[in-house]
Amino acid sequence: MMSKRFLAQNGRVIPRFLVRRNSNSSTTPAATNHAQSEMPECDHRPGAYDGSSYEKILETRRNHLTPNLLAHFKKPLVIHAGHMQWLFDHEGRRYLDMFGGIVTVSVGHCHPKVNRALSDQIAKLWHTTNIYMHPKIHEYAERLVAKFPGNLKSVCFVNSGSEANDLAMLMARMHTGHQDILSLRNAYHGMSPYTMGLTAHSTWRFPLPGVNNGLVHVMNPDPYQGLWGGSACRDSPVQTSRECQCQEGCQAGDAYYKELEETFKYSLPRGKVAAMFAESIQGVGGTVQFPKGYLKRAAALVRANGGLFVADEVQTGFGRTGEHFWGFEGHDYVPDVVTMAKGIGNGFPLAAVVTTPEIAASLGQALHFNTYGGNPMASAVGIAVLDVIEEEQLQRNALEVGTYFLHELAALQQRFEIVGDVRGKGLMIGVELVGNRELRTPLATPHILEIWEKCKDLGVLFGRGGLHGNVLRIKPPMCINRADAKFAVDVLARAITESLPKDN
Repeated sequence: MMSKRFLAQNGRVIPRFLVRRNSNSSTTPAATNHAQSEMPECDHRPGAYDGSSYEKILETRRNHLTPNLLAHFKKPLVIHAGHMQWLFDHEGRRYLDMFGGIVTVSVGHCHPKVNRALSDQIAKLWHTTNIYMHPKIHEYAERLVAKFPGNLKSVCFVNSGSEANDLAMLMARMHTGHQDILSLRNAYHGMSPYTMGLTAHSTWRFPLPGVNNGLVHVMNPDPYQGLWGGSACRDSPVQTSRECQCQEGCQAGDAYYKELEETFKYSLPRGKVAAMFAESIQGVGGTVQFPKGYLKRAAALVRANGGLFVADEVQTGFGRTGEHFWGFEGHDYVPDVVTMAKGIGNGFPLAAVVTTPEIAASLGQALHFNTYGGNPMASAVGIAVLDVIEEEQLQRNALEVGTYFLHELAALQQRFEIVGDVRGKGLMIGVELVGNRELRTPLATPHILEIWEKCKDLGVLFGRGGLHGNVLRIKPPMCINRADAKFAVDVLARAITESLPKDN
């Protein structure tokens, strides 16, 4: 049976993402008008909502859920159904999901092939733990490590990105015998007690003793907001508006690398570093990209000092950046350890650490166990996600639709002074809103919230990131098409226009 993601035209099968669709669905979209493109069609009809009342949900949340569970928007949404790139609230309104469950829904909400794989596995076996062997973890391990270059052939399955980075920290320290680990300022690597120190955001930091034990934060090589940057630093279809005087190489990249060298000279024991962690593109920090060549040079410096380089692919992995399956490939180096989560399971709790057999051997020094890691259900889902990415050409879709999306968003910079920067690669995109374009100061929070709320009211759900929450995070399911991207850009343009001061 032909996948719904493909269409037959003129006797040939083509990916659906190459077909532009603009007609309306009869499902209820959030409010739109004819000043923008119409909400793209959706032929899915979710069942009627039969859960608790909105008021009861608010009461339960207030009285029984911990206060760290913060809801977005002035009137929080109750989402009860999803289909591919679409979400549906309890009142039947439809939204285009441009945040993908915080960069987690990779192949589409409730993708039929992934649903079927999970359903089939549930009917056979849910859980045994790995004290017994079951086939799915072995099948999945072979499929997953085949996606990696070099000797990255050993995998340990866990359940979340925090767990994966936590385990990578342990492995690096055990393998090298060293303690100190570096990460970049503005990085996010998790919120376990171990990884909280690795994360370099004051907003994600609890005042606990020992959180920074053996951890060093180094200058973030941000070509837009950092000390140095230019118009050709990033591996992106869209560059910063900062001027560039580079004749050969990247002067900004050189300057940031020298700052990293200074840290090694003055703040670390010589030749005794355990690891450095880096996201291929910073996610929570606001889709920050680094100067070309920086991570490759950083990895060489870390290894020269006895450490391992860890690529955090929790958000950038599984084809999201388009040109490559893994974000680190765009930086032209091979890490020693790779951590992954989110898109690996399309929303199912699944994560992994992939490394070399030599580094993995460190886990044999004591007993180490993860009750749910690589369980039959998770493994079945993971295999199905890989199948869908390949069969439906979602990596290619991320590249083609993402590049189109970036250029359309960049056009908004010409229209609106508050659009300070557009950046990203594939479907890992950020739009930074500023109050002063020359000084690159963050747009005032009330103004950001007004734009963000208006986009929601018009039917598009964006995320927010960056230290000041002034970066719109655009990381949708990778099944979106150009019509979806165009609609999202039109909605953002209208929301910005309506938020600007009116002339008398």
